[in-house]
Amino acid sequence: MYKFRVIEKQRDGSARVGEIRTSHGTVETPAFMPVATQGACKAVSPLDLRRLGFKILISNAYHLYLRPGVKIISSLGGLHRYMSWDGVIVTDSGGYQVLSLAKSRKITQEGVSFRSHIDGSLHFFSPEVSIAAQEGLGSDLMMCFDECPAHDSPYEYVEKSVSLTTHWARLCKDARRESSRALFGIVQGGVYEDLRSRSAAELMDIGFDGYSIGGLGVGEASAATFEITELCAGLLPEDRLRYLMGIGNPGDIVRAVALGVDLFDCVIPTRNARNGTLFTSRGKVVIKNSRYAYDSSPLDEDCGCYVCGNFSRSYLRHIFMAGEILSLQLLTLHNLCYYSRLMRRIRESIKTGTFRQLCSEFSDTEEE
Repeated sequence: MYKFRVIEKQRDGSARVGEIRTSHGTVETPAFMPVATQGACKAVSPLDLRRLGFKILISNAYHLYLRPGVKIISSLGGLHRYMSWDGVIVTDSGGYQVLSLAKSRKITQEGVSFRSHIDGSLHFFSPEVSIAAQEGLGSDLMMCFDECPAHDSPYEYVEKSVSLTTHWARLCKDARRESSRALFGIVQGGVYEDLRSRSAAELMDIGFDGYSIGGLGVGEASAATFEITELCAGLLPEDRLRYLMGIGNPGDIVRAVALGVDLFDCVIPTRNARNGTLFTSRGKVVIKNSRYAYDSSPLDEDCGCYVCGNFSRSYLRHIFMAGEILSLQLLTLHNLCYYSRLMRRIRESIKTGTFRQLCSEFSDTEEE
């Protein structure tokens, strides 16, 4: 079962609050999805995610197809049971890996031949294989298999890429066997407005449960990212969920919500935590800096998470510099708490008519 509806819209803009309903629960949007690429969110447990308020996460069909294999996961009750997560699971199709495996792939109209990044074994991924894998995993929201061109690809290549993405989208819809699982088309077209418009129109003509905006945040200029996001959001249907793939800087999320985007995912909060960069209400904190060696204050006095309530910056710096595994867990918990609070604040500001104020006061660019 999948349903999406818009609950409330910004009075003087495009931001909106919505609701995703699935057999694994209800998620209020705008929402951020922690990334559990291989069925695990790095350094935190599913229980941690629940306690932080997350009800949705994203995994990757390509990676789980290679290891441990869809057959194993399916035979053991599906991905929800396998990773002990009772919330909503979104799966990416593996289309982005077509880009990242550029040196070991061969693209045809039927799909992509590639060698595994794990052991070099040869595999073939097609729209049909991708959908079968996602259905086997038991995901609630599935993505169509697409081609994500590099940001500096010439117009002629991106034009062919859009045609291929549309062709694969049709095959994905035809291959779907379980209509209770949502299927999203992915708008491609690089930084070319006419190709983005064409891609959106062709996908809407096929008809999907929701639409993703893909191929951004892959190296193009920030201005281009949001010009294309605004274009696509304005073209996509009002009654369908809009998912901006892979964009996750807090300021960028706020900006995209203002353009009418509902759903986000990114490795930024977890990866930055493992590298010692923390998000706070007063800017970023790079915990390895020597200035925190004698600092008895919490990471963020305005944060109510377990980390800020129990540990000083000095201690967090110490265990990070000492390479203690606990530091990865604590810093990740804090960053994910920051993102959870940010999304709640965004939703509340839209409901109360103060979203413009949030946009004007929000800043994520300064290091404390």
